[in-house]
Amino acid sequence: MTSSFQAAALVAAPLYPNAVVWSDENLIAVASGHLNPALPYGPRGLITIRTNDPYPIGLIPNRQDLLTACLLPISLSRDCTTPCVRSISWSPLGMAPNSGCLLAVCTLDGRVKLYCPPFCDFRAEWIEIMDISDMLYNHLTNINFGESDISNSLQLSNEQAIAGESLNDHTNTGSKREHKRRKASATGYNGSKTKTSWDLVPCSGNNSDTAAESKSKKKRPQTSNDTLPQITAKQYAFRSSMLHSVVVAWSPVLRVSSKSQNGPKNNRYSILAVGGKSGKISIWRVHVPQCYSIEQRGSPPTVDLVGLLDGHTSWVTAMSWYLLPCDGSPQQILLVTGSSDGSVKIWMAQSEELLRSSDGKSAPFSLLKEVIPVNIIPVSVLSDVVPSDSPHKMLLAIGKGSGSIEIWKCDVSGSKFDKADSHDAHSQVVTGLAWALNGHCLYSTSLDNFVRSWILRGNSLVEVTLPSNTPGLRSSTDLPDNFISSVGMAVSPGNLVLAMVRSYDHAMLDQMVQKAAVEFLWIGGQLLDTSSENSPEFDIKDFPGFSGTELVYWESNILQSLQQYEYQDNKPLVIWDIVAALLAFKQSIPKFIENILLKWLSVSYCKSTHTLSAENILSNLLKNLSKISSRQLQILNIICRRVLLSELKSDQSNSNKAVVGEFKEKQTSIWKELVLSSEKELRERLVWLSFSFYNGRGCRPASQSSEQCWHPVGLAQMEQWVASNSDNVHEQLKVLASTVQTLDKRKIFSSSYVPEEQCSLCSASVPFNSPEVAFCQGSAEGKKDREACKLERCAFSMQICPMSPLWFCKCCSRRAFKLPPETLFTMLGFPSNSVSASAESQFREILSKPLCPFCGVLLQRLQPEFLLSASPV
Repeated sequence: MTSSFQAAALVAAPLYPNAVVWSDENLIAVASGHLNPALPYGPRGLITIRTNDPYPIGLIPNRQDLLTACLLPISLSRDCTTPCVRSISWSPLGMAPNSGCLLAVCTLDGRVKLYCPPFCDFRAEWIEIMDISDMLYNHLTNINFGESDISNSLQLSNEQAIAGESLNDHTNTGSKREHKRRKASATGYNGSKTKTSWDLVPCSGNNSDTAAESKSKKKRPQTSNDTLPQITAKQYAFRSSMLHSVVVAWSPVLRVSSKSQNGPKNNRYSILAVGGKSGKISIWRVHVPQCYSIEQRGSPPTVDLVGLLDGHTSWVTAMSWYLLPCDGSPQQILLVTGSSDGSVKIWMAQSEELLRSSDGKSAPFSLLKEVIPVNIIPVSVLSDVVPSDSPHKMLLAIGKGSGSIEIWKCDVSGSKFDKADSHDAHSQVVTGLAWALNGHCLYSTSLDNFVRSWILRGNSLVEVTLPSNTPGLRSSTDLPDNFISSVGMAVSPGNLVLAMVRSYDHAMLDQMVQKAAVEFLWIGGQLLDTSSENSPEFDIKDFPGFSGTELVYWESNILQSLQQYEYQDNKPLVIWDIVAALLAFKQSIPKFIENILLKWLSVSYCKSTHTLSAENILSNLLKNLSKISSRQLQILNIICRRVLLSELKSDQSNSNKAVVGEFKEKQTSIWKELVLSSEKELRERLVWLSFSFYNGRGCRPASQSSEQCWHPVGLAQMEQWVASNSDNVHEQLKVLASTVQTLDKRKIFSSSYVPEEQCSLCSASVPFNSPEVAFCQGSAEGKKDREACKLERCAFSMQICPMSPLWFCKCCSRRAFKLPPETLFTMLGFPSNSVSASAESQFREILSKPLCPFCGVLLQRLQPEFLLSASPV
């Protein structure tokens, strides 16, 4: 097996499939139970899992019923009191109060909670903001668990319970925990204070100090044993299965057109699907926050129960989402579900129906296809992907408890669902599946400790070898290689790195603090076509240590990863794995990286079929910057700053001063000029949007804007910047600026027009000389005993930044206190026409976006190094 280039130790071994997930924020979460943050190379963020008392759902009056077979799995699960995580899932970007990702955690006792990062608390412990299980319990008690016709309702039989537990038996084979049966005593049954498994008391909470948990405790009814309803053993098993969650999965962000809503408020949301032991799936609508902040968490997100979906007849063990492309019509989304009864189903719903439904009854999903009917082999994992060249054709990979894998081709537009191939890939349960490289490659892992790579050639699944040679990034820890099982895998956002969670051999557990490890493997050199011999376009002698075929695939996969970001505006710009690979190659074979980037710029930016020189690329781009999309300019800035100009400091890259005297290399001067020109083009688009906003308002006073709607500030600074660069800005911008100068700015937005700024440290006046930094005139105003204060300017508004916490870009190190408009990141070029005075309606619904206007990456609060931060590399 290929060796990892990096590894991180864990002090608790995961027990269930899909134990690792990679977020759009470049964070990795591992379901490894209770974590210890004291390890020197351990995680810098953690969630402590605490035990919870069972929910008060009823009393069983008949003592003989306690021996019923359907209660045996519940008794065994109650005996296992060690906190453990069963399933985790990252939300899409923009769901957290700081525009990051939320993490949904499902524990072994069936509880589901939402957590957000501690971006303003300066601690490693993540913050619980919502208890989904409490909300589900309140809903089910209000409807009496849907038992109006208990004889016809779903009841968990002994056979169904065993089918659900069979997957647990597979995944827990390496565990040494012993289960003890609890004897039902007459003392516990007759109403004394001693608890049994069946006479439940109110939940005492998890002793957390967060506000959300305190509120949860208040909501929980303090029910005594005397007021609990008397129910049968089957009713108790049924109610327990309704409350016991098994798996969680977040959907992409859905958006409903404002034409069907009153303004932009709360028309963006994500769906959290929670599958349980009963086979039902609870569908939860979580709204995107109305505004983002890095100073405080604000109120918890708005969460509504859409409804319950009757998915399967047994445990729901795996789920996956896919958002169908749409052209103006309401968005449609697919939910793929797998169960311990062996069935796999595909469901479809529309975004408008999901937004309207809130009665908590039946979820508005329709069954599109039952891909696999009920059989004896449980489903353990699912993974789907839609290749960019076939947006309506989904590839679905299904991993099973027997170790086999099935591949299905799903043509949603034509309603065709065909089984492509199946393969006995592993000898034990499949614990991880991950598509990569635009659906050309599938990776699988299992409790048999093997990781395998596959390519789909026609309808045949063909195994290929993993890449052997990797660019030189040295591991930060020296960990042993005595692994016994693998319990999950995830692919990085740029599809160049594979993360795996593996457990150590049990014979070594007593001698080791580490119980498991997260390994990172390079897959950028993955062989994708075994039928052809690809020869490199360069002399392989110039690149020792790598074969020509490996370098060909490294080049092809890096170029494909870059291009997937260029043309998908809705895909978060997280290319740090691409940057890491380029930097690693730059250290060992820099000429190879130069060839890749020159080819990328020639094809994607200069539209040339041949690789151009750096001088020709610069000349071509400077002439056509206005025709390049904002997304492409931002990707160009990241690659130039983090790879080509990685030796420069951020303030040197942001400066307009020439660097030829300091850096003799001609290439450095070329890339520096390209970055400055590209960022100047983006700044002109920002100023154009701001001027167009004010020009559309005319002389009318500003109305009160929604918290999430964008309105520009810094009009005076933008006017001064255009005036100082009048010879180098677009003619359309100068015309628009002259129009804005005739307006009475103070009547439009008094707080937005501040022509005279003062130093926040010494109250001296501050002239406008640069959009990046400012120096006050303290020494020139009679304060000769002190030097001029250096102040940061906002990356968007160009105003002086206040002393409060600021948004920070990890790529260009710029700061901001105001956020740019969403429109900037979807512009295909500089606008050719000016905006008319009736353009106010065009800007009324523009939302602010917490992204860097020059790099397109997520803005964050600058955190101390000892805390978790979404570092670029």
